[in-house]
Formats: sequence, structure tokens, C-alpha cells
Amino acid sequence: MKNPHRHLMLSLACALLLPSAALATSATRSSFGSMPDGSKVEAVNLQNEHGTSVTVIAYGARVQSLITPDRNGKLADVALGYNTMDGYLSKRQFFGATVGRFANRIDKGQFTLDGVHYQLTLNDGPNSLHGGTGGLDTRLWKVTSVKQGPTASVTLSDVSPDGDQGYPGRLTVTVTYSLSEDNQLTIDHRATTDKTTIVNLSNHTYWNLDGEGSGTAMDQRLMIPADEITPVNDTLIPTGAFLAVAGTPYDFRRAKAIGKDVRDGRSQQLMTGKGYDMNWVISHAKSAKPRLVAQVESPDSGRVLRLYSDQPGLQFYSGNFLDGTTVGKSGHTYRQGDAFVLEPQLFPDTPNHPEFGSAVLKPGQVYENRMVYRFSTDKGGK
Repeated sequence: MKNPHRHLMLSLACALLLPSAALATSATRSSFGSMPDGSKVEAVNLQNEHGTSVTVIAYGARVQSLITPDRNGKLADVALGYNTMDGYLSKRQFFGATVGRFANRIDKGQFTLDGVHYQLTLNDGPNSLHGGTGGLDTRLWKVTSVKQGPTASVTLSDVSPDGDQGYPGRLTVTVTYSLSEDNQLTIDHRATTDKTTIVNLSNHTYWNLDGEGSGTAMDQRLMIPADEITPVNDTLIPTGAFLAVAGTPYDFRRAKAIGKDVRDGRSQQLMTGKGYDMNWVISHAKSAKPRLVAQVESPDSGRVLRLYSDQPGLQFYSGNFLDGTTVGKSGHTYRQGDAFVLEPQLFPDTPNHPEFGSAVLKPGQVYENRMVYRFSTDKGGK
């Protein structure tokens, strides 16, 4: 005997399935221009049903834009950068880039590994910064995978040969950007090597929650749940000490405006870096899974950014060296304090500080760094 409820049950099942099917996150490939040698630079746009989208370009495996709504539903691009390849090629500023092979600074570009001394290329005064003169941000990566939703993603890969910028080992790197329907952008870094080496990868997106080109980000409120920083010398290299943030301008354990203490003339650290440019100690070892390492809120737009990471350190940079000579996507110039950068990573100069842990990667091991950006809004005002 036929079940009289069969058609009703099928109809209800279809009705339940349709909303989830509609909440798909799309992935669209396009061209972003060319390298000087004529090589094409691919772009992939990930977009969800709530209006949040991220565009990733293969040059530097970088975030070119991140568009998300404010408390009133108005969309804005909150990531600094350029509309064309000419901008990225004209001046190296790390906008949105994957940085490495060692993110941050290495003192004099030197380290010793297994009794062998290595000299890296120098590109930050006497030091090596973000992989040296030809770091991963300067390379044209290959788009190896693009997937549709409900969580859409793009994976890019690159191979840094043995001896590249002075680093030992052939390093194979992948970066996957994933956008979910709940406005969560996840960045997964992975690396393997054929020879013992050091590695520390991160992302260097400049954020302004009111929109790139909108002016200062110094009124946006930052919270970092860290009790210590690693203080630096006059070339921004960690001294090896740990400094408690209590009673200092570096105390962000309770949210405060980024610019509240940025001009504190009693702080040599702030004077050296022309603002915040140092590492906060989230923990003294990598965690088993990502946990909250920073939260930023804009009183004006209502946008909220929560950053989760499994890394022990968080480099916070307050856009100190933006000098008004860069014209961004909006057609406005970027000036000091117009953005902030939050880089989950190992501590700077770890290879020269055993007390900081280890940055060593050996054959057969897999380096991983996962960071999760969750975008939302509050409903209040100033």
C-alpha cells in the first residue's frame, strides 16, 4: 500500500534543503594583469550571500580586497591595496601579502643552524625583513585549486629553491583562503622542506574597518589578550627580554583606541618604531587550536574584526610608515595611522633567541599556521 504521506514528506524535505542550497559561497576566477615578463596574474573572488567577499591575487598570494557590510548594511573594502598590478610592482609595501620565508625581522640577516652559518639578503637597514629582498610576497604564485561553497576556497602554491635569499632547503609552500557563509575568512599556511631550514609565514593585510582610504584608523578600538611584549632595540630587533604590559602603552588587555597612547613620549619603543611595531606574547608555545588573539571594533561603522590564531606571537603594526605617497583603491592617499596590521606568527628573530622557542622545520615535518578572521557588526554607535 502506498504511503499517503510520501509526497508531503518529500515536499517538506525539499523545502528544508532549498535554503541551505541557496547559501552557497561562490568562487570566480579572472585576470588581474601581468608581470613585467608578461606572465598573467590570476585573481579569485570568493563571495557569500551576505555581501562579504575577498579577492585574492596570485602575486604574493595576497588579499587584494575584503568587502563587508557595516552596521547599516553598507558595503566597504576594509583592506588597503591597489586596483592594478602597476601599484603592487611600483613599491613594495606588503599590502595583503603572504610574507616569508621568515615573517618579521632577523638580526643582521644571520643565523646558525646545525653548526652552519647562513647570511640572508638585507632589506630593512641592517636586517632581513619578511624573507629578504625577494621574499614570498614578490613572487607569482600558482593557483592550484578553486572550490565553490558553502565554504568557497582558493589554494595557491610556490616553491622557494634551496639557497633562495640565503635560506637552506627547497621549501614548498601552500596558502588556502576560505570564506564561509558566516563572514569568516580562514587562511591556512603550510610548508614542507627537503633540508633542515627555518620557516615563519604570516599574512600582512592592512585593515581599516571604516574602509580603505577613509582616513585614520587610530580611533578604532583594539584588544590583545597578552600580558607581555618582546621589547626591541633601535633597529626593531627583540632584545631577548619579556616586558610586562601592565602600566605601559602596550597594555591592550582591555579594549582602547589604537591611538590613545601611540604618542606617549616616555616610550622608547614607540619612538623607535614611530608607533606600534612589536610582538605581543600571546603564549610561549603554539596552541593546539586557534584562540582569540585580537579584537578590533570601529565606533563609526560598527564593524568588528575578531582574529583567532594558533601562533604564540602577534605582531601589531599601526601603519607608522604610510607617508602619504601611496594612492590606494579609493583614489585617496594612505597616511600614517590609516590602517593597522595584525600578524600571527613566531616571535621575531626566533632563530637567534633559543628562549623564544624554535623555528626549525625538518624534512618529513609540516609547518602550519592557521588564522581566522571573523567579521561582524555591533548595533550601537559611538
